[in-house]
Amino acid sequence: MTQTSPPGWHPDPGHTGIGPLHERWWDGNRWTDHLRVPPAAVRRRRMRVGAGITVGAVVLAAVGGGLFLLSDRSGDPKRDAATGPSAAPSGAPGGGGREGGGRGEDGVPGQGRPQVEDGYATDLLSGIGLPVPDGWKGQSGIGGAGVTTGEYPCPGDTSEQCVRGGVFSMPAKSLKLDTTTAKATAAQDISANAEESYGEKIYGGITSHEQLKSEPVTVAGRQGYLVRWKVVTKNGDNGYVQSLAFPSPRSEDTMIVVRSGFDIDPKAPPLSVMDDITKGIKAASGARSGPGTTV
Repeated sequence: MTQTSPPGWHPDPGHTGIGPLHERWWDGNRWTDHLRVPPAAVRRRRMRVGAGITVGAVVLAAVGGGLFLLSDRSGDPKRDAATGPSAAPSGAPGGGGREGGGRGEDGVPGQGRPQVEDGYATDLLSGIGLPVPDGWKGQSGIGGAGVTTGEYPCPGDTSEQCVRGGVFSMPAKSLKLDTTTAKATAAQDISANAEESYGEKIYGGITSHEQLKSEPVTVAGRQGYLVRWKVVTKNGDNGYVQSLAFPSPRSEDTMIVVRSGFDIDPKAPPLSVMDDITKGIKAASGARSGPGTTV
């Protein structure tokens, strides 16, 4: 942009070509730290999560808990030029319009963005990191994070690729869940998690389920709750699904849901890995955490 260019949203000059292109606010003199997903790029579609999620869905943006791949732009001179938020007119970030409200780059009032850490998939909005086990793939994102392993042709649609195991985080409000308590959130989410992981044409639907766990836990220093089911499908592998809910380390008022889904198959990760990932969830670097960080 030139010094004569008017303030407004423009393609992010620091984009590396990895992940979706965001828009950055130009205040008329410099690039600010305010980012947004271009309105035309927002997809209002449901995304399967858990073991039954297709690989293509992992890398696409979705409003309801989808992942935005995040590139590490440290050292990029164009990115570094955005040294901090600046005043913006109404309708711009930090102004009084629809886009604003004094929010930081990730939309959280008054807080900077947590750092992406090696060995973790970072959910920037929620301020948590999911541990990435050896041999797994991790995706950090603005509106969620995920770790997956073991791609294979989906049993109900071999043109799609499924994963043997997956764990994904997202804000509970994106799923329109009851967020009065962590228990209420997890208990409400588990059936939807199971259906989206192992239902529909991919697995032919769920014929029955057994509840394996329903208990309080402490995650990233917050008091949460998890519910775990074993599900029996009509086609393909049966599976384990888990819905974990807890307040964000960044804000007690923001409830996070972490959905897990593992196939029950010799090629799938053992159920103990689900426990290990749950225990390893931490507050992301730069995000607040409460006392204690273990389950």
